[in-house]
Amino acid sequence: MQELQELWQKVLMKMQNLVSAITYDLWISKLEVLELKNGETLLLYAPTASTKTQIMKNNSKQLLECIHDCFGEYVNFELLDKEEKEKYMSEVASDNVVATETNHQDRDQFNEKYTFDNFVVGKSNQFCYAAAHAVAKNPGEKFNPLFIHSGVGLGKTHLMHAIGNYITQYSPHLKVKYVTCEKFVNEYIESLGVKSGKDNVVSEFREKYRNVDVLMIDDIQFIAKKDATIEEFFHTFNDLYQNKKQIIITSDRKPQEIDVEDRLKTRFSCGLIQDMQIPEFETRMAILKKKAQLEKFYLDDDVINFIAEKPFTNIREMEGMLSKVFFFATLMGKKSATMDDAREAFKEDMTQSSEKTTPEHIISTVCSYFGISQMEITGKKKNKEVVEPRMIAIYLIDDTLDIPLVTIGKLFGGRDHTTIMHARDKIGEQIKRDNKMAAMIADLKAKIK
Repeated sequence: MQELQELWQKVLMKMQNLVSAITYDLWISKLEVLELKNGETLLLYAPTASTKTQIMKNNSKQLLECIHDCFGEYVNFELLDKEEKEKYMSEVASDNVVATETNHQDRDQFNEKYTFDNFVVGKSNQFCYAAAHAVAKNPGEKFNPLFIHSGVGLGKTHLMHAIGNYITQYSPHLKVKYVTCEKFVNEYIESLGVKSGKDNVVSEFREKYRNVDVLMIDDIQFIAKKDATIEEFFHTFNDLYQNKKQIIITSDRKPQEIDVEDRLKTRFSCGLIQDMQIPEFETRMAILKKKAQLEKFYLDDDVINFIAEKPFTNIREMEGMLSKVFFFATLMGKKSATMDDAREAFKEDMTQSSEKTTPEHIISTVCSYFGISQMEITGKKKNKEVVEPRMIAIYLIDDTLDIPLVTIGKLFGGRDHTTIMHARDKIGEQIKRDNKMAAMIADLKAKIK
């Protein structure tokens, strides 16, 4: 409101230079600004009918020019007299009651912790973040539909809730609907199955999802092979799209990989498609620091490094590891955690892993994964198809088991400890900058366990 008043004062100053002092004092100075309606119409109040008549007859063009200069060429104005103002304010009060109730319902859909401010931006997700923020600021105007895809636990749902929280805060007049695909499917099936005299149940379902300004569907891949629901969603999509309503969709795969008919894949692809990758090392560190900050818990930098260096396939897994450190330190009555606390927190896991896993088992798993023989991986071949799996096996043995580098060297044809150290460090560095390698290591670890 303060910004609106400041802009209006600039309009008045411009008008002072365009009209006589008498005209300004008698008519122009008496005007009051009420609001900028829908960002397009400046509502002004004239205290008397004669003031309105005088200005509209003699000064409307000058006033519009000044408004264009200060507010933009797309902004028009409307002048209300006392009776018109009272009627308008009464309507606004009534609408605000409904809007407040709707806004509370909209806001309740979203986790208040998931905001743009709390989302850690890095190379792996910066374009998704930018697209989501643009859509939240101007729903229905660009990037429609917005389709975000990634593996599990990389931040898709966080961005969905951030968009919802932003819109309900800054555009409370918009009706927002967030739903998981599973819930959408179940609700549609239930609407078809009701036979208690409510013939309009399907119509109510359609009204619920088509009478919105923003529709957000999480995990759309679950709609695959559900023909009736696909048909319903197709028409819902078309209805919203044609009316320039914003559609936001997330999935764990690309549109082309979802098992639906081509006409729906085409609809998914007609806007903007963005993917989120596994966060690189620096982003993982930033996420852990942000999480600790939100939890008001202090971590030594080496603890953050220790966790961030692990080749996670998703953020939830990494945050789970962090939570375990929090929990252990809290049990000890601490508000911070050191490297000793982290080692103690994972002592049992490391012991169990060591008891169940042998170097031979790791080598066998890696060989099976890459389709090579144990003779090749432990032998002297130096072609890429063998060298990379060999280094990966060395890294996994060193990372999983507490055995000397010299012993590992003996497992691989008597190689010296410096060669083993080089292989281990090379894969460790590659994990930090190569999402594909990080995902491969995480997959192998899961198979080994």
